[in-house]
Amino acid sequence: MTERARTTPGRRTLLGAAVLGTAALGLPATAQAAERGRGHGGGSLRDLPVPTVIGHRGASGYRPEHTLGSYQLALDMGAHIVEQDLVPTKDGHLVCRHENDITGTTDVADHPEFAGRKATKSIDGVSSTGWFTEDFTLAELKTLRAKERIPANRPDNTLYDGRWTVPTFEEVLRWAEKEGRRRGKPVWLYVETKHPTYFRKLGLPLEEPLARLLRRYGRDRKNSPLILQSFEPTSVQRLARLVDTPRIVLLSGPKTRPWDFVESGDPRTVADLVKPAGLTWMASFAQGIGPTLDLVIPKDASGRLTAPTTLVRDAHARRLLVHPYTLRNENGFLPADFRRGTDPNAYGDVFGACAAYFATGIDGIFADHPDTALLAAADHAGR
Repeated sequence: MTERARTTPGRRTLLGAAVLGTAALGLPATAQAAERGRGHGGGSLRDLPVPTVIGHRGASGYRPEHTLGSYQLALDMGAHIVEQDLVPTKDGHLVCRHENDITGTTDVADHPEFAGRKATKSIDGVSSTGWFTEDFTLAELKTLRAKERIPANRPDNTLYDGRWTVPTFEEVLRWAEKEGRRRGKPVWLYVETKHPTYFRKLGLPLEEPLARLLRRYGRDRKNSPLILQSFEPTSVQRLARLVDTPRIVLLSGPKTRPWDFVESGDPRTVADLVKPAGLTWMASFAQGIGPTLDLVIPKDASGRLTAPTTLVRDAHARRLLVHPYTLRNENGFLPADFRRGTDPNAYGDVFGACAAYFATGIDGIFADHPDTALLAAADHAGR
C-alpha cells in the first residue's frame, strides 16, 4: 500500500448519530430502491480509516459471538467493519457461526429431539464430536438459541445466553441495509468462508450461494462495502471469478498448510506464502492478507513480543493490505509483556499491545472489544 493510502485518516466517533433514511423522507419505493443501490457502492477499500477496527464476530468480548446483538453492539461502538463467518445448513442456507460444530455456541445439547444428531467428524484433519450445522435444516437450526462460547473466560457474557438465534447471512445483509439507511452511510461487512473444501465435498459449496446473495444485495462490486476472506486461497480465487468484491487471504501459523493445499498436494506452507514470491502470488487475486498477529510480531518462549518481521513492509510493497487477528483485552490472550496481575481473565495492558502492533504499519486489526481498539487507533493516529 502506498504511503498516501496508509495515511488517509478518517476517525469515527464511538457512537455515530443516526441519519434519516429514504423511507422517512417519504421517497417512493422505486427511489428508495435506487438509494439503497447507491448505498452499496462508494465503499472503496482504500478509503477505510487506518488503522481499521474490525469487530471480530461482532463485539464478541461483550456478547455471544455471531449474534445480531453482537453485530449491533460492534456497530454502535463504532467498529469500521463487522465480521461474519459462514457455514451451511443441510438445506443449503448460509448461517453465521465460527464453526459448523455448534455444540459450544448454542443450546443444542438441551434439545432431546436432536440427541440422535450428535456425531464425530473429521474436519480439515481434526476430529470433533458434537452437533454440526450441515445436519440441520434452517428451520431446525432456528429452534436453537445462541450462547457464549467461552463462559469460563467471559462469565458476564452468559447473561445473554438464549437471547438470540443463529442468524442467516441474508438476515445480516438486511440488517446492514437497514442500519446503512438509518445512519446515512454503508455498513461494512467482513465475510469468511469456513472450511470451503470440506463443504464442497459434501455437496454444500459456499462460494456460489454467497455470490448469489452478494449480487442480490448489490455487494458484488469492486467498491462494495464488504470484504471476503478465507484461510483457503482457492476459495478466494473461486470468489474472484464470481464477484468483484474485495478479497483477503487469511494466514495461520507459519508451519501450517491451508487445507485446500493439503487436499490438492500443494506442498507450500504459510511460511512460504509470507515470502515475497508467495505475497506476489496472492496479490494476483486478493487485495490483502489477514495474518495471525504472531506473523507480524513473533513471541519468544516466554510469550513476550520480539522484533517485528518484514511481513507488513513486504505486503505493502505488493499493495496488499494487512489486517491481522485477533486482539482481545484479557490477560490470557495478550503477549506476556502486556499482562497485568495473575488473573488470566482480567484485562491487561491492551493499549500497550495495540501500540506495538500499530507501530508496524498494519492497516487494521480484528478485535473482540472494538471500543478498546478504537481508542488505541485514535491514540496512534494522534501521534
